[in-house]
Amino acid sequence: MEHTQDEIRRFYDSDPSGEWERIAGRPEFLLTSRILSRYLKPGMKILDLGGGPGRYAVFFAKLGCDVTLADLSGENVRFAAEKAKENGVTIRTMQADALTADQTIDGEFDAVLLMGPLYHLLQEKSRVRAVEASLNLLKPGGILAASFITMFSAVIDYMKHYPEAVCNGNPYDEMYMKSLFTDGDYTGPAFTQAYFTQIHAIEPLMARFPLEKLLMFSQEGILSPCEDRIMAQSPDVVEEWLRIAENFAVRPEYYSWAEHMMYIGRKL
Repeated sequence: MEHTQDEIRRFYDSDPSGEWERIAGRPEFLLTSRILSRYLKPGMKILDLGGGPGRYAVFFAKLGCDVTLADLSGENVRFAAEKAKENGVTIRTMQADALTADQTIDGEFDAVLLMGPLYHLLQEKSRVRAVEASLNLLKPGGILAASFITMFSAVIDYMKHYPEAVCNGNPYDEMYMKSLFTDGDYTGPAFTQAYFTQIHAIEPLMARFPLEKLLMFSQEGILSPCEDRIMAQSPDVVEEWLRIAENFAVRPEYYSWAEHMMYIGRKL
């Protein structure tokens, strides 16, 4: 187990409501749940591995899926159970590590959502292990959905929230920018210990596994740089922008507009 696991657990234990609210009504959640719903249907048995405080778990439970949420953070697990109860749905919850999930979670699933662990596993061998564990829990023909934070995401975040950060002389910011300029990835301190990937590296990684690629898309579509202004508009304007973003989300030339990418594959 990586030495960063305790740090990441403490980070999420400290504020489970923060992640629940972070994606509430935002393009990342709205577009991702919309596109995932093409593949995840009522009655399916779903494992939300690294599911955090349960926003997606509750969403798919409401759609009639049989959802199990597992997360490294005990506070996230507790919070998710509370939110499920508040929303009138039932989900199973447990504390588990994505690296050993296939040793601690029983059963086979129709779909596994791996939407978080790959952000925080700093070594490639650990990311590979997390995907392997997910596949071991997946039925043949089942769906794996894996999320990644993109290298360009921090630039978008700087531009939206603190453009002055590029002049602060933070050594980690400088290391990140150097990696970005040289087409590398970044591993190290961010919002917590994190791994940011080049978009073009996602498909080669996932091609190493017995998966048929179904879709790759940008989880915010083109909306991330201007999402605050877009989401402040009237509901009909917001809906039209979400429709536009859903169309652009699958077009590779617009991937870098988003902060998160998702790969959806079918287990062979």
